[in-house]
Amino acid sequence: VASFFISRTDSEVDRRLNALGTPEALALRGRTAVAQGQVAYDMFQGEFSGPRWAALVERGAQVQRPLWASTSTKNPAYPDTLYVDNLIGPDTVNTLPDATLEAFADHGTVARTVDADPVAAHDLLRAVDSVGVDLVDVSRVLEEEGVAAFVASFDDLLADLTAKVRSF
Repeated sequence: VASFFISRTDSEVDRRLNALGTPEALALRGRTAVAQGQVAYDMFQGEFSGPRWAALVERGAQVQRPLWASTSTKNPAYPDTLYVDNLIGPDTVNTLPDATLEAFADHGTVARTVDADPVAAHDLLRAVDSVGVDLVDVSRVLEEEGVAAFVASFDDLLADLTAKVRSF
């Protein structure tokens, strides 16, 4: 799989949109993560289709599926199924926390949505860029934070294992 951490994108982009404070910027809050996922899926479809891909499948190639992670909303103003509802499609994987899974089972929308309007998704990302949010920098920041968090978790795991080994 290729993992995309969805809600973290909106958290960082929304912080930057709020700092800009213009009506145009504020109107874009809570929409970038879904658009980014939909654009990634659009690129995924382009990469894993056509005659070249068919020839690779004949030789045993398999699709590297997009995995939507961090699909619980961090902003309580957003619907609790926002990211799940808008990223449903073939060959995708979604990791859901229990609360989001329960919310989706209760009132989520089961429909193919991830590729409903790729043009609008691309347009939204251009709009975010046009108000002054650098999405390349957002990605860099999120990657650095994500790697640091995984390193810290790994270090904690090693410390726990070391303590257990020493206790024997």
